[in-house]
Amino acid sequence: MTTVVSRNLSAPRVLVVLVAVITVFGALLADFIIPAGAAQHLRNDAWPPHAKFHDAQYIAMSILLGGLALTLLLRRDGATRTRLWTACAILATPWLGLLAAMLFPGTAVHDPEFAATTIVGLHPQVLLAVILLALLAVAVTLSARHRD
Repeated sequence: MTTVVSRNLSAPRVLVVLVAVITVFGALLADFIIPAGAAQHLRNDAWPPHAKFHDAQYIAMSILLGGLALTLLLRRDGATRTRLWTACAILATPWLGLLAAMLFPGTAVHDPEFAATTIVGLHPQVLLAVILLALLAVAVTLSARHRD
């Protein structure tokens, strides 16, 4: 029998809460607060105001989606798996959007004046998106194996 405490601290829930926290704070920190990242984004004097608007929109969207997912994850009443899967879908949205943005003509994951830093051949943002999406997939798979 699963207790409320064990359901609240399950591995899938911990993974999804981790992704939610990263989603809430990641874009804000990387694009606005941490100087090296902010210089490439909202504090980049070469960016026109409309580009900064869309980055700010992405930051706000990430905070809102991460907060919504956390709200679902931290509730304690029934339908735990449904809430977890819904939170996963919500959290996948900005990360899938980041990957999909690379398919549009004229886009790039970094501006030409900044070094093309890579980790295992991927831009750090792309790598983070892939890792977080993989964590969400693991959480869904693990939760599918167990009954609520």
